[in-house]
Amino acid sequence: MSAVDIDLAGKVLATARAMNASGINRGSAGNVSARCDGGFMITPTGMAYDACTATDMVKVGADGTASGDRKPSSEWRFHRDIYAARPDAGAVVHTHSPFATALACQQQGVPAFHYMVARFGGVDVRCAAYATFGTQQLSDAIIAALDDRCACLMAHHGMVVFGRDCDQALALAVELETLCEQYWRVLQLGAPQLLAMDEMQRVLAKFAGYGQQD
Repeated sequence: MSAVDIDLAGKVLATARAMNASGINRGSAGNVSARCDGGFMITPTGMAYDACTATDMVKVGADGTASGDRKPSSEWRFHRDIYAARPDAGAVVHTHSPFATALACQQQGVPAFHYMVARFGGVDVRCAAYATFGTQQLSDAIIAALDDRCACLMAHHGMVVFGRDCDQALALAVELETLCEQYWRVLQLGAPQLLAMDEMQRVLAKFAGYGQQD
């Protein structure tokens, strides 16, 4: 790997370790990638992140060709397709976080029960249709669910989020898991009360300028 690739690989590995340390993922489930020239850098398949070094990360080209000593995550296809479909995606985080996965296993997305749903680009967070992990069918379902969104749940699977870089993608994944936990708790109280669509449109407009801009 070049020095630039090693630096990016180190950031991907640090993000994967932080993902587990935050509690939104466990073991070698889930994966992280970051865009680079000609493709992306991704975590390897089936390896504990604490046992990895930066050189264990795998560079995958836009054509799906991997280079390096390790095999890429089995989910490399949807990472590739997110980068191809969304120029605003600089990094992707996929987790099997408890509350997002619980909702996804019921094939439920997250409706407008709280204004922070708009943080992910729309009036809801969709749940992508189920397909076997690692397949093109799953990638296609995810790309559809991410239309005008930066996050979705994955039926009977977990969540996927993208951001401009690893730090933002991880922060958004933590926010989405928090939102899923809140929604799960609301469901214990009965049918959720949802915000009106005109209010969600106002919130979306406010989120267009949310945060510190580069």
